[in-house]
Amino acid sequence: MEALRLVLLYLHLIGFALLLGGAIAQYVGGRLRINAAMLWGAVIQLVTGIGLSAPLRDGDEPAPAKLVTKLVLALLIFVMVFFSRKRDSVARGHFLAIIGLTLVNAAVAVFWR
Repeated sequence: MEALRLVLLYLHLIGFALLLGGAIAQYVGGRLRINAAMLWGAVIQLVTGIGLSAPLRDGDEPAPAKLVTKLVLALLIFVMVFFSRKRDSVARGHFLAIIGLTLVNAAVAVFWR
């Protein structure tokens, strides 16, 4: 089961890189819109995050409050990306909220022990 957890974690990190990298690329480019990398990153993050929350460890489970917090953040990010993907331009605040929530979600994963 440890191998499965590590594969899910690896894919989860790839999703994070796609989401944040795609958003930063759009922000630096000056055109604020949802690109394919952001959409796929949000989907991968949500799916692998749910998989990682399954009880695959031997008694070393994350706190339920942490899992719920991360799930809510991931759902917010996914909804913000999914429903804005076809717009020609996304509001600056909306776009920065996606980036901010992505960074907060990573911070919860790293610092909440």
